[in-house]
Amino acid sequence: DLLGEPMTPIEQLIGKGAKQITMDAVPIEDVSVYACADADMTFRLVQKLSPMLEDKELRPLFQDMEMPLVRILGDMERVGVRIDRPYLEALRKELHDLATKMEKEICQLAGETFNLNSPKQLAVILFEKLKLPVIRKTKTGLSTDEDVLTKLSDKHPLPKRLMDYREIQKMQSTYVEALLEAAKGDEDRVHTSFNQTVAATGRLSSSSPNLQNIPIRSELGRRIRRCFIPKAGHILLSADYSQIDLRMLAHMSGDEAMCRAFRAGEDIHNATASEIFGVKRDQVTPELRRISKSINFGIVYGMSAFGLSQQLGISRQDAEQHIKNYFERYPGVTTWIEKTLESARKDGFVRTLLGRIRYLPEINSQNGAVRGFAERTAMNTPIQGTSADAIKVAMIRLAKEQVEQRWRGTMLLQVHDELVFEIPRDAAKDTQRTIKTVMEEALKLSIPLVVDLKSGQNWAEMTALKL
Repeated sequence: DLLGEPMTPIEQLIGKGAKQITMDAVPIEDVSVYACADADMTFRLVQKLSPMLEDKELRPLFQDMEMPLVRILGDMERVGVRIDRPYLEALRKELHDLATKMEKEICQLAGETFNLNSPKQLAVILFEKLKLPVIRKTKTGLSTDEDVLTKLSDKHPLPKRLMDYREIQKMQSTYVEALLEAAKGDEDRVHTSFNQTVAATGRLSSSSPNLQNIPIRSELGRRIRRCFIPKAGHILLSADYSQIDLRMLAHMSGDEAMCRAFRAGEDIHNATASEIFGVKRDQVTPELRRISKSINFGIVYGMSAFGLSQQLGISRQDAEQHIKNYFERYPGVTTWIEKTLESARKDGFVRTLLGRIRYLPEINSQNGAVRGFAERTAMNTPIQGTSADAIKVAMIRLAKEQVEQRWRGTMLLQVHDELVFEIPRDAAKDTQRTIKTVMEEALKLSIPLVVDLKSGQNWAEMTALKL
């Protein structure tokens, strides 16, 4: 109207010459047109989508969870998390020097200088010069990916060294450089973006920079985490749901043995090893526990016998026997999986406990591989999705408790099943207790939710807390 023109739909605005639908790309004289078009299209979408929320029984999830979470995530993004810039700059130099040194070593192992980042040149070195066996061919040539290099590592030192080199390069570019760039001109605080509608399970994701995928098991990953620090007078607090996916499986399946182990506060991997290998709890060896841990999480993620055999380095027959023993000892899980798959095939979707829907159009596909993926997704989504819903409920309740001054501090990050806070030293004990209680009471289940607390002066070096 200010331009003397009627309100223009967004698609017409694009046709008028706006380069892309972002405010910074719209000429100043078209801002009012853009705003009206944006509001117009949003209004039309509301009229279309709102009845669908009612039809699909999704109104409570949208209104009571996702929308309140928008403000909370906005606050977290605005506050950001502090980084130790001098430490990170020193790490950048160290990694650069290490990568340069490793590049020379790899070329010496190859007997010539070549471009380590060129798959074509690397293939020549591995398969023509060093005569290593070809593992896999692709449309573009011989594969040199991580899986191939892993399988070649016991035949020559070059593949393993190259994997180490690649990890250093990834850490340097994906994390060190990205974090330093992201914190420019902002008093050493990094502001990630949390995405509510990216992961199909309902989990939050993080981008620009991604703070959820920093490895925790590798030494380099821990050194990256070391750069995240609290502001003066504060500590970092990590509150992490313990084995939440397996707890969700126990609750949903109602399996007696699994629920009994969780109610008794047992180590579930130790309990599973005892069940499937037929030994007493105190006779479970570290190796048996390792196998049972892989099986527990493999079941949650729909892992096949072949996948388990690859992960554990055992025969497929042994893997099949382990899975068979698992389902015999946990019959409730078997029944739940069968019912879940039957419902998914009938309805074409699965739901989380709080009603979140994931559609699975491929569940009845004639293609075995496509159908198998959909079946694994049908098993996994109710578990992972409910875990994601639980932490969102906890975040909303913690925000409410903070307004009511039940705890002091700031929620900084959500990383899968973990929340990271910056809390004042003088309020640490009361705040820790409140956070733990709220998170553990987020959902009422047949078995307890348990939250493990850690605190420290950086995200890598944290001490476990017992309240």
